[in-house]
Amino acid sequence: MKKALAFDIGGTKIYSTIVDETGKIVSEIDKFSTPKTLDEIKTLLKTQIAKYENNVDIIAIATAGAVNNENSRVLGSTGNLVEGYYTIDFQSLSNKKVFIENDANAAAWAEYKIGASKGSSVSVMLTLGTGVGGGIIINDRLLKGKSGAAGEMHFKMYPDKRRKCTCGSWDCFEAYASGTALKWDAEEMLNNPNVTTYDVMDGVKNNKKEMVEVFERWQNDLTAGIIGLANIFDPDCVVLSGSMAQFVDAKKVEDNVNKEIVTTPTSIRIGVAGNYSGMIGVALLAMERGL
Repeated sequence: MKKALAFDIGGTKIYSTIVDETGKIVSEIDKFSTPKTLDEIKTLLKTQIAKYENNVDIIAIATAGAVNNENSRVLGSTGNLVEGYYTIDFQSLSNKKVFIENDANAAAWAEYKIGASKGSSVSVMLTLGTGVGGGIIINDRLLKGKSGAAGEMHFKMYPDKRRKCTCGSWDCFEAYASGTALKWDAEEMLNNPNVTTYDVMDGVKNNKKEMVEVFERWQNDLTAGIIGLANIFDPDCVVLSGSMAQFVDAKKVEDNVNKEIVTTPTSIRIGVAGNYSGMIGVALLAMERGL
C-alpha cells in the first residue's frame, strides 16, 4: 500500500504524519511551532523528511498560498508566513518526489474523498478560521485557475469601503465570514474593543441577546457569500470546516441560501475529515496525481 509523508505548514504550527492511500493516518502526528526564519523552516522540514522518507513513496505538503504543482513552489508570499517563503524549492528538500498543494484545496480534497462531499460532482469547501480558505472541486478535479490561485475567498461583498481585509483590499468575503470578522462585528456592535470571539460564542450558548445578534449578523454575511458561490458554481454541496464551522447553524444557512439562489437547491454540510484534513487531502492528492 502506498504511503505519503504529509505536512501542513501554517503561520503558527507545522504538523507532519504518514498517511496511507485510503486516507488513514498511520503514524504519530508531530507538531512544531513554525520557525521564524527561512533557514529554520527548511532545516525542520529536512530533518522530518530524513527521518521518514525511506518509509514512504512521496512527500506531500499542504501550505498557505497559491502553489505550482509542476515545480513544487509557492507562487507568492503568504501574509502569515515568513518573508521570502515563496523562494523555498520544496523539491530540493528530498530525494523523493515532493508534491505541494494549497491547504484549503487539500482540505477540500479530503472531504471529497473520505468526508462530507464524497460522491458529489461539484462541491465548494470553505475553511472558516482566523481567515477564510476555499477549495472548489468539479468533476473529480480541483479548480486551480490559470495561476493556481482559484478558490481564494477575497471577492468583494460591498461596493463601499466598510472594512479592510487582512489581504489589504476592502470588504472581501473573508473580512465578513472569518473568526476575525466575528470579533470585528462584536467590537462594532457592542462598542467594546476587548471583546473576543470566545465571549461571543459563550454568550450565544447562554442565550445573551446582544451576543446572539452579533453572531446572527456574522452568519448572515456568511450566508450572503455562500449564495453568490452557489449561483456561480451550482454545487451539490457547500462544506464548512475550520474552527468556526462548529458554531454554524447549517440547516438555517441552507434554508436561507436555497430561498435566494436561482439554481437548484444545494446542501450545506459541516466537514467531517477533522483537524488534519489538510494533511490527509494533500497525501491523497500526491499519491493519486504526483506518483
